[in-house]
Amino acid sequence: MNVQALLQMNTIFISILIESLPFILLGVLISGIIQMFVSEEMIAKIIPKNPILSVLSAIGAGVFFLACECGIVPITRRLIAKGVPLSAAIAFMLSAPILNPIVLFSTYIAFGNSWSMVFYRGGIAFVVVLIIACLLSFQFKTNQLKQEHIKHIHHHKLTFKDKITGMFKHSIEEFFSVGKYLIIGALLAAAIQTFLKTSLLLEIGQGKLSGNAVMMALSYVMSLCSQADAFVASSFRSTFSPSSLVAFLVFGAMFDIKNTIMLLGTFKTKFVLCLMAYIFISVLGLTLLFIS
Repeated sequence: MNVQALLQMNTIFISILIESLPFILLGVLISGIIQMFVSEEMIAKIIPKNPILSVLSAIGAGVFFLACECGIVPITRRLIAKGVPLSAAIAFMLSAPILNPIVLFSTYIAFGNSWSMVFYRGGIAFVVVLIIACLLSFQFKTNQLKQEHIKHIHHHKLTFKDKITGMFKHSIEEFFSVGKYLIIGALLAAAIQTFLKTSLLLEIGQGKLSGNAVMMALSYVMSLCSQADAFVASSFRSTFSPSSLVAFLVFGAMFDIKNTIMLLGTFKTKFVLCLMAYIFISVLGLTLLFIS
């Protein structure tokens, strides 16, 4: 381990943190707003009783949230703790970082004003989210949070000033709670990017199946923000097939090293591992099946 490698790792580590922190700050602030201004009764009225409609409405809400795969985690945790069904909350968590307009527009620009990659990315992601939501609704009957108990807020007894104070207090606590997982994840991602030879992955990923799997692994290791990953993916156009590139764009926006660490700090380990396996298999299968 030489000095140059350590400097490179440090640069990657800092760039990942700088890229992620604004979205984490936005996420914990929204989490604080939900905690202090949204009651369980309001959630019950808003979320449709029908499981399918609740998932579709969650995906629709995710489209309008400009969040990355890390910043969405504290929001998801708070929604589940407030009573949102697990399948709907995870559908929201997976769809927000990939189906929002900024991500889709950046994909359009990165691939030379081509709509085909936008449709492939958005369409595959939408189907994956539906599959995952269905699987989770059948397999898990509890909310799967590590800390299931939350302090009940008596909203009618608090003044507006009390709620604002509580919102910032909760946001600060949430930031330090999830921030340590972001730092650990960013450090791991930086170390793997520094010491794992990309050329080795390129050699392995020459087949159709292996190409998709390698690009998914690469997206997981690189831990890119979903607003910027399309520009990196477009640089591989001469090396990998469109199917592999879509696999990179979909899987990386849903799962990477840094948000895996955050999810493990939020949800039960079995749930996180199942979620990752389901997403990997779904993305791999759908990209191989529908994209040449």
